[in-house]
Amino acid sequence: MRFRVLSALVVFLGSYLPLSLILLAQDCDYARLRKLFCGALSTGAFSLPFKNATFAVGTFLVCLASFLVTLVVLETIRPKNEIVVSATKYVPTDLMNYTLPYIVSFMSVSYDDPNRLIGFFIFLGWMFWINYKSGQIILNPLLIVLGWRLYEISYRFAGSNDLQIANALVKGRVEACHRYRQIAVQDILIIKSNDAAGG
Repeated sequence: MRFRVLSALVVFLGSYLPLSLILLAQDCDYARLRKLFCGALSTGAFSLPFKNATFAVGTFLVCLASFLVTLVVLETIRPKNEIVVSATKYVPTDLMNYTLPYIVSFMSVSYDDPNRLIGFFIFLGWMFWINYKSGQIILNPLLIVLGWRLYEISYRFAGSNDLQIANALVKGRVEACHRYRQIAVQDILIIKSNDAAGG
């Protein structure tokens, strides 16, 4: 199964939810927030305390919606092809390395600075294209929090002796000498360990 560009873009944007939250927090006018909160209690009026409310809140909501769509898609995927896993190697850093350096690199980006913001979006565009073309677009580090793990596995299809090696995004854990069901999304196998096909 190969992602269409639009579907891949949704998955990619969802992986940058933490970054959109950082930018949203940086755009907040906290002095105004305190005044608005106190004023809203007495007058009942409230407005968003952001310097660039439409862009900051809009970006955050797009990333949040994209992440939720990704979760729904992963939940509805039903792996069908049975494999026998020969060996597994948990690879925790690959998922973390995907996003965290970029979040740290762009802590100084602000919606008030159009030059840096344009450079930032050009960078994100290149990151999207590279990840899409490399088949790694599904690797979203936020999935770690929800119980997904990245493994390098050696496996063979049921009824075959040809050993293959691949990266697998696994909901739960996989163990050697067990059977699982998988579906390939670009170059990554998706396995849900509760869909095990038996030992």
